[in-house]
Amino acid sequence: MSPPPPPPFGRPRKKDDQFFDPALCDTELVDVRGQFTQGRWVKARSLLVATGDDWDRRGHRVVVLAETPAAVAWSREWLLAEPESADAATLLACAQVFAALRGKGSPEKAEQACRAAAAREPADPTPWLGLLLLARAFGPAEEFTRTFDQVRARHREHHHAHHLMVARLAEHAPAAGPDPLHEVYDFAAWAAEESPADSPLAVLPVIAHAERYRVLAAEGHAPGAADHWSGRRARQVLRSAFDWWLEWEREDHPRNRIDLNFLAHAKLCEGRPAEAAALFHRIGRHATPAPWSYPDLDPHQAFLAARSAALGSA
Repeated sequence: MSPPPPPPFGRPRKKDDQFFDPALCDTELVDVRGQFTQGRWVKARSLLVATGDDWDRRGHRVVVLAETPAAVAWSREWLLAEPESADAATLLACAQVFAALRGKGSPEKAEQACRAAAAREPADPTPWLGLLLLARAFGPAEEFTRTFDQVRARHREHHHAHHLMVARLAEHAPAAGPDPLHEVYDFAAWAAEESPADSPLAVLPVIAHAERYRVLAAEGHAPGAADHWSGRRARQVLRSAFDWWLEWEREDHPRNRIDLNFLAHAKLCEGRPAEAAALFHRIGRHATPAPWSYPDLDPHQAFLAARSAALGSA
């Protein structure tokens, strides 16, 4: 497969304006977010109605809107205007989750709001995603696992939830050091195998290796990138994930740039910059802080250096 020419990156304005936009390549969402941050929630209502039961896209859009400044105030205003709206209740609940994560709100009130939103629309995994984010930050492992099961019961391939589970599992037994049989690898392999052939969860084993690398580095083991990615299982995981991308790509998935960033990072760590270059062409400006911040790096500088190294080798 011959990759397209790289996009014209131009001069950066502010580094976080050019990179790390959580909306990724969802241009509709970018437009609606601009309206929502000014208190105009009508387009947000229309966007979520149009999203329907595309659960990964719904979760992505709700999370991005909920992270915006004053999201609690504007979603509460929407709910007051339309008290029967499940979309307004879900957005308010998730906005309260992010307020709690920033230390600006009560985790208990956010949990209550998520459970109330879940009761309004029992099939929707999005309020449970809010609860999963809370459990990731504040809850014990058992609560996190139970909540993950609730998300998966509603959408077996929930992308964001599986990424959160992998990050949590990677943190088990941090002092054990490098272990090719660690449970995070088994979980990621199981989730990928249980999913349809075109599911982006095929990349989950790569996410598992990156998240375990983050944990080991923080613990002081600091495995060399080459060592971490040179084992038989790591090589097999990377080959399978890259082959999956070549066959399926899934440009239609709202969070596909997250997977591409992890895969490009892993390909560079594996010592295959030409394959990483093809991925950087697809990533374009849509960089994500993880995994470029692993371990303890400035993600902006790390992404730029990695992209230059890869494209210079192509």
